[in-house]
Amino acid sequence: MSTVAILLPDFALIALGWVLYRAGRFGQEFWPGLEKLVYFVLFPALLFKVTAHAKIDLAAAPGFIATGVAAALAAMALGMAAQRLFRLSAPAFASAFQCAFRFNSYIGLAIVDRVYGEAGIAAFALMQAVMAPLVNAVAVWALARHGNFGLIRELMRNPLIIATVAGLTWNVAGFPLPEVAGHTLGLIAQAALPLGLIAVGAGLRLAGVRSAGSAIGYFTAVKLALQPAAALLLAHALGLSGVFFSVAVIFAALPASPSSYILATRMGGDGELVARILAAQILAAAVTLPLWLHVIGL
Repeated sequence: MSTVAILLPDFALIALGWVLYRAGRFGQEFWPGLEKLVYFVLFPALLFKVTAHAKIDLAAAPGFIATGVAAALAAMALGMAAQRLFRLSAPAFASAFQCAFRFNSYIGLAIVDRVYGEAGIAAFALMQAVMAPLVNAVAVWALARHGNFGLIRELMRNPLIIATVAGLTWNVAGFPLPEVAGHTLGLIAQAALPLGLIAVGAGLRLAGVRSAGSAIGYFTAVKLALQPAAALLLAHALGLSGVFFSVAVIFAALPASPSSYILATRMGGDGELVARILAAQILAAAVTLPLWLHVIGL
């Protein structure tokens, strides 16, 4: 399958979401409801169903996770350098910093599903279960720089983490997934990826991207070029292969999460700067993701 065939449907759905939002036919109140449905219901159902009965190569899992963590730490180190390089204000830096290492689950899951099916989703979910608490904690630390007593509580209430951990627990315990439950979860999960991508498109804010400054270009380069390059080198060094090798690189090559904007605005940061970085990364990912898929032989 060509890289165009792999990625074109995903970016077509993102474009559809942007067009539908701009058309205004559904009303402003529709889109937050869609995002909540995807985040709290559809994606957790997908992650639990896949991880509950997936065959996971536990022998390769430590190297796989180590690759993801080390690549993210490298991106964090490069992101920290931006404050001095571009003389950003404290709120602007703390807000933009998270765009160097956070990841867009919707795009990632759609890609690995198309390439590897449930095996790819299971590997992605395993990586996400480890990486989500790490990147969220670092992002909050950068914005707060003081103890956030609600952080652990929020991570424990994260529906994507809960669904993945529950599915892995079910898997390790060896419980069978009842046929009716499995079929029901499957029907719910079928809607997760397309609606998630449409929601990404609806949240895309292109205003100001043309005037994007050097700092925005820097954070985009770190996230879409340098982090996946680090993951590629580490995956080779640790001897990863097959689905774990590919998913480790794809995971690192994803644009930043849309929730970065929400976090910045809620914690008094520069939400406008984050929105511009996210838009720049989505547009750039249309070029960089096909290149990375080609590099890893997909």
